[in-house]
Amino acid sequence: MTHASKTGASAPPVEVHDLTVSYQNKPVLWDVDFTLPEGTLTAIVGPNGAGKSTLIKVIMGLIEPVSGHALIYGKPLQQMRKRIAYVPQRESVDWNFPVSVLDVVLMGRYAHLKMFRRPGRRDRELALQALEKVGMAAYSDRQIAQLSGGQQQRVFLARALAQDADIYFMDEPFAGVDASTEEHILQLLRELRSAGRTVIVVHHDLQTVSDYFDWVLMLNLRLVAIGPMETTFTKENLQKAYGGRLNILTQVIELSRRENFVRETEHD
Repeated sequence: MTHASKTGASAPPVEVHDLTVSYQNKPVLWDVDFTLPEGTLTAIVGPNGAGKSTLIKVIMGLIEPVSGHALIYGKPLQQMRKRIAYVPQRESVDWNFPVSVLDVVLMGRYAHLKMFRRPGRRDRELALQALEKVGMAAYSDRQIAQLSGGQQQRVFLARALAQDADIYFMDEPFAGVDASTEEHILQLLRELRSAGRTVIVVHHDLQTVSDYFDWVLMLNLRLVAIGPMETTFTKENLQKAYGGRLNILTQVIELSRRENFVRETEHD
């Protein structure tokens, strides 16, 4: 039984209907419509300026659409905020803000607190457990400005884990991190999926998409394609999403698929 079905939800975790967004009268997303199944690890891919980050921000209520709407388990976002966690792009965060690592992770517990209540002992325990999971427990008292980029990313992942949500939105969590952190993040994403959570990740590295994810949403202002990796991450769909910029990318993907085939053959 999945996590959400345990909590009584029967509607899909994310539905987007006829979503259009524009900045200063310039369309950024146009008539986007899709449903995501539960317990999937989904990559959102597309060229620069395709509206990938905008899409997750609209679903989370951080940006107002021109038209259309999103539903979380069949209900408006306002009723379901506790069930969503968000890891923003690292570049969008003010890392000079004077706050400790533990304080940042405790912010993930605020959704579960009553008005004007401060985090208690149980919240601190959960925050420390989340830091342990991302390998950052030893840094709990350190100021976030003193951390490396990969460490900062791990702290924000810990904040999301501490929230104990059903749906996790992550905006380029692999960007600018070292190989060890990338492997650690990937392991956490897979653990979340195994626990029945739904994870949606803006991702820019096409070479790793088919290795890291089981679903893909391809975007270029409009929805190009969405579905399981094997049937959706195709040369035809990539051509539609990336157009003339794709020649070198298709070569990369072909090489990646050949390597996967070789690895699988070796294990047979």
